[in-house]
Amino acid sequence: MPNRNTHTRLNAYQIMWLFVLFDLPTKTKKEKQIYTRFRKNLKKDGFTMMQYSVYIRHCASAESGQVHIRRVMGWLPPKGQISIVQITDKQYGRIINLWGNKKEAMREAPHQLELF
Repeated sequence: MPNRNTHTRLNAYQIMWLFVLFDLPTKTKKEKQIYTRFRKNLKKDGFTMMQYSVYIRHCASAESGQVHIRRVMGWLPPKGQISIVQITDKQYGRIINLWGNKKEAMREAPHQLELF
């Protein structure tokens, strides 16, 4: 029987989801370039668009989530507002999405273990 202290089991309370919500100015050409660069950085780091200016990313652990939070903080533009929300996989599974009169559950979490 494996030692529970040395073997950490992944579960819905340890797996994290990161939400990056942002409102960046886009009035000038330079602001649009900064906005585009920020979005491209999010995508390159594995975030996907949930809604306009709301990107999400699955993380296998809180530690992995911290790595991605530090990356996002490194891309902070000079203007605008950025919020980062961390929720557990269990909480993510309780999200209800509504499209018009249609109600749908969130998509399933990936079944892949993240190794880095």
